[in-house]
Amino acid sequence: MELKDRVEEVLKEVRPMLKMEGGDVKLVDVSDEGIVKVQLTGACGSCPFSTMTLKHGIEVKIKNTIPEIKEVVAV
Repeated sequence: MELKDRVEEVLKEVRPMLKMEGGDVKLVDVSDEGIVKVQLTGACGSCPFSTMTLKHGIEVKIKNTIPEIKEVVAV
């Protein structure tokens, strides 16, 4: 399975939590260097806790599942 597909599978697991709060996450890109770019949408796009959601929720889940991922960033 391609790296981008693996990341998308992990995002499917976190989406229900985000949608409960009126938000979502869209996968933009996965680089060969292990950098995942996502776009937080809906309520998550403007939430003051979006950085915490990104780093302590989404990034941790992705890195624990796919160790070759180095970082998750919002674009």
